[in-house]
Amino acid sequence: MRSLLNLSAIFAAICSLSVVSGFYLPGVAPHSYVDGEDVDLKVNKLSSIHTQLPFDYYSLKFCRPIEGVKSYSENLGEFLRGDRIENSRYEISMLNEEYCRILCQVNLKAKDVNDFKRVIKEQYHHNWIIDNLPAASILDNDQYSTTQYVGFPIGYMDTKNYYIYNHANIILEYHAVEGEGSRIVGFYVEPLSVNHKFAGDAKWDGKENAPALTTCKSSTKHLTYDEVKAIPQKVAVGDIVFTYDVQWRESEVKWASRWDVYLSMDHAVPDKVHWLSIVNSIVIVLFLAFMVAMILMRSLNRDISKYNRVPTDEEKAEEREETGWKLIHADVFRPPTEFPMLFCVIIGTGMQLISCAFFLILFAAAGFLSPANRGSLMIGMLLLFVLMGSFAGFTAARLYKTFKGKQWHRCTVLTATLFPGSAFVTFFLLDILVWSYGSTGAVPFLTMLAVLTLWFGISVPLVFLGAYFAYRRDPIEFPVVTSNIPRQIPEQPWYLHPALTTLVGGILPFGACFVELFFIMSSIWMDQYYYVFGFLLLVYVILIITCAEISIVLNYFQLCSEDYRWWWRSLLTPGATALYVFLYSMFYFSRLQSTMMVTYVLYFTYMAMISVGVFLITGTVGFFSCFYFNYQIYASIKVD
Repeated sequence: MRSLLNLSAIFAAICSLSVVSGFYLPGVAPHSYVDGEDVDLKVNKLSSIHTQLPFDYYSLKFCRPIEGVKSYSENLGEFLRGDRIENSRYEISMLNEEYCRILCQVNLKAKDVNDFKRVIKEQYHHNWIIDNLPAASILDNDQYSTTQYVGFPIGYMDTKNYYIYNHANIILEYHAVEGEGSRIVGFYVEPLSVNHKFAGDAKWDGKENAPALTTCKSSTKHLTYDEVKAIPQKVAVGDIVFTYDVQWRESEVKWASRWDVYLSMDHAVPDKVHWLSIVNSIVIVLFLAFMVAMILMRSLNRDISKYNRVPTDEEKAEEREETGWKLIHADVFRPPTEFPMLFCVIIGTGMQLISCAFFLILFAAAGFLSPANRGSLMIGMLLLFVLMGSFAGFTAARLYKTFKGKQWHRCTVLTATLFPGSAFVTFFLLDILVWSYGSTGAVPFLTMLAVLTLWFGISVPLVFLGAYFAYRRDPIEFPVVTSNIPRQIPEQPWYLHPALTTLVGGILPFGACFVELFFIMSSIWMDQYYYVFGFLLLVYVILIITCAEISIVLNYFQLCSEDYRWWWRSLLTPGATALYVFLYSMFYFSRLQSTMMVTYVLYFTYMAMISVGVFLITGTVGFFSCFYFNYQIYASIKVD
């Protein structure tokens, strides 16, 4: 689903950026802490891959800060992602260890119990942040200990009961910098469930100093899973005591490389998988390139030689009739009779998306849009889309003028509003649905207003600016003259039926990118980090080349059958890749294991929007490829 161009000279450099992830521009300077300096622990939204509905951290009855809950300023991308970053009650000091420190005591009512049971059943996760690092989790059981790199669960359940993780072993890794202090380079949380008891069965009102806990046996040793596994804390009406440990570990990891373990998920997906994806895509490209070469070097070259050869006297006497693609030279550039304005709008919007996606991936591969800077990818996508509006206006207007269209105002307005307007209305309706569930995924009104300002304040004027320059230029001149009367199209063979060629045309481009598509969807829907933008740039270029090649091959077969209606076919043939992307998303949905109707609506609506974007990108590539191919072959023959 991504970006363009064959910049083969810098492929090696781009790939190296995707593997050597020590170079980032996260948007913040490294902070060196002195011993005893306060370290803020921030809390973010509660999230679950099974519902896709994030909630505010304090929507559940967790320990609230004594001074009150305060929200931190967020950028536009964080709001659109549903992030809500707030302060917490945890007190952490640089290099100061804490042993089973009491955070607070909460009293759960029946409603609170039901809320906790619901989020535990739906596998919601905490998302904590320290020094811009998200918390990874260390989960223990009787068999083994595992590490996850996206948050940690609120609790767990067995066949009968629900249990809450009310103790957190906070493990912080630091790298000492001579003369500056220490920098935090790792953040892990080992959640434990402990049914805390006060000495002598004492009661605590939560205000004065708390009595000693019998479940914390040592003031110099951190709590372990083996010590408390037999006494987990059930989710039930009554008091629950929350505690935490803080453990500091020195690390050789430098600050610039501290995100490596998150982005690679500790090398859970080896680079070899991505390289296999690249090899798979290159094989498809080479296969299609061979077919195109056969057409250009043999069939097409033979046709051009035959058409340009001076006929002999015997051939003139026989008055042999022309056959093949030359026969339709007076009709091949006839504008489409069905929805020519819509065709221009689609091509213009597709050009906008192609340029937007290319620069987005290029900047991400260079490290400017690192996942370390939350929301930067979303902001980059929005800004690049609105800034590429001039590409859409120019392309649509130039093509519409070539078609001799008269309603250029309407064409320009549709180019500026049809796709972004449809996307905004869909997003707004989904936002109302998410808001009805009380989720932080609902975008605030002011943020929605900011998106509208970007659209109407930047994108729309740029579309009109591009259209203005396009209408000032002369229309495209074709190498052959179009006749006044359309030629009758002979009956076409079954294998050139539009439905069949469209379905076939989308298979190979999809096959060239489906492996990388899996990782992209995991990033979107499974709360995983996507970081191999160098590989993605390669896959995007391969996808563009594949779409161009399959379009040219099928377009040549169509012209040889004396069917000159290639305009819409050139768009639909590679655009069918979007159909396979959507079908694949139906298969992928089973990984979410969701039973909520709202999740179905959100997932398939957003995937439909993404598929439309894929259709516009791949279809536009197919059109320009066929247009260039047809222009060149008809410019190379002599027409009487």
